Amino acid sequence: EMQKKTDRRVRKTKNQLRMGLARLMKEKSIGEITVRELVDEVDINRSTFYLHYSDIPSLLREIEDGMMDEMERAIQKHPIDIRENTTLYFIQDIFQVLAENREIGCALVGPHGDIGFIRRIEELLEEYSRDTLAEMFPEKLEEMKYFYSFCLNGCLGFVKTWLEDGADKSPEYAARLTFQMVVSSMKAFYETAEEPASDAEEAAAKKGRED
Repeated sequence: EMQKKTDRRVRKTKNQLRMGLARLMKEKSIGEITVRELVDEVDINRSTFYLHYSDIPSLLREIEDGMMDEMERAIQKHPIDIRENTTLYFIQDIFQVLAENREIGCALVGPHGDIGFIRRIEELLEEYSRDTLAEMFPEKLEEMKYFYSFCLNGCLGFVKTWLEDGADKSPEYAARLTFQMVVSSMKAFYETAEEPASDAEEAAAKKGRED
């Protein structure tokens, strides 16, 4: 019973520190935030902070590692299967993780965020989809990097907007929208297989020049 109480207290303290860090990261970068400032922000004493963390970066690392673990779990739960909508469910899980970490997530992808963390997510997503895409589009491996950067940056922008002011839109809704956009850009990517413009496109372009 005593142990349960302690665990609960520790969880509460860590949660307060997380929230405080998220608030401070809206204003300044992680390197500028001091322990004193953070403990003042959440009204906890310094010694309590040092019971759990050696410094601010170690607190941030724990938060990020926790989020990465949850995302990796989502990957293991939904290996890509083209015939099934596993990717949709995978994206849904990712948005669920983001929703549960909305404040800190917002701070991490914001202007004072952690670019290293964003790289980790990008690598994770690339790893998740690389083999499948290579199988689907073997002839387009060279151009795959363009597809990735388009999708990743688009998704990152989407996530940012949704974290900042989409609290009324559910993770399921956000996931479905993202999924549809990724799928449609995949089709577009696939159809640009170095083909000359069709007659219809030529005619439309010509008409555009004449208008």
